[in-house]
Amino acid sequence: MRFLTAFLAGMDGEWILKGSKRMHERPIYPLVNTLKALDADIEYLENEGYPPLKIKGKRLKGGEVYVSGNISSQFISGLMMVAPTMENGLIINIKTEVISKPYLNLTIQLMEEYGVHVKWEGNKIVIKPQDYKPKTFKIESDWTAASYWYEMAALCSGAEVTLLGLQKNSYQGDSNLTSLFNDLGVTTEFIPEGVVIKKARKPNKKFFHNFVGEPDLAQTFAATCCFLNVPFIFSGVQSLRIKETDRIEALKTELKKLGFVLRETDSEMLEWDGERCFPEENAAIDTYDDHRMAMSLAPAAIPFKSILINDPHVVSKSYPNFWEDLKKAGFSISQIPNPKSQIV
Repeated sequence: MRFLTAFLAGMDGEWILKGSKRMHERPIYPLVNTLKALDADIEYLENEGYPPLKIKGKRLKGGEVYVSGNISSQFISGLMMVAPTMENGLIINIKTEVISKPYLNLTIQLMEEYGVHVKWEGNKIVIKPQDYKPKTFKIESDWTAASYWYEMAALCSGAEVTLLGLQKNSYQGDSNLTSLFNDLGVTTEFIPEGVVIKKARKPNKKFFHNFVGEPDLAQTFAATCCFLNVPFIFSGVQSLRIKETDRIEALKTELKKLGFVLRETDSEMLEWDGERCFPEENAAIDTYDDHRMAMSLAPAAIPFKSILINDPHVVSKSYPNFWEDLKKAGFSISQIPNPKSQIV
């Protein structure tokens, strides 16, 4: 939604841009306001500040804008990618500390791959008018998707898994999970085809990490630490509230169903000190239209022997073959009479 809004604003034609119910609940006005300042023609079709949008695309004039660094990095990445097509290029001034900085670095690295020079110094990003140059590019596998296999390896004594297409010198910030999972006992060996991961030792007794640079990994590590009985303190999780769902509330609610009591110590921190409660009998995990809720909690089938997942189709957003791959790994997955649920 964010990338397409910026792209279509600079593309000749008239467009209606809409999405899922949850997408229409996620504010887009910071991006729209910035694009309008650059001469974009965008109007809201329903609620002010939210999709769906009507966009009359044209070549944008460009210029200089000011944005907050604590909004979704997708807003800034969307502006960056269309900046070279603007008449005057674009200067982006970031007013506050940037969250999810690795995702902006990923955007810059890929733009450079296609011949566009980006200058980022301090809080200013400068992109002059330029042409993208087409080339053949091999897309590496997704490190965030790999995190669920690392989680499963962490939960299985003696596990060994080969994941194809992952690169050591990755552009993806989430590739940092190799060192993070090492703290939870999982080692990574890089091979030409990808990686071999192994459960090699016991995890550390406690886990601490600032997820401001890898927010999409927070759910994986929250679930893994709970299932390993490793207390944790996560900082830098403020952006989790504006994802597909409020992921902090979702994690607290769903992990409590399984007997784990998570707490927020302030708006940027989430922790589990080891407190347990009685798990719900035959608990069903709600996924909140969020692919990462389904995939991060599915490995609960290992310590709990089985788990019921509602709305399993949500994985199609980023990993449509997730359930089939679990079957290949030996999991038994079955649909139950409730068409919204399946058992892992």
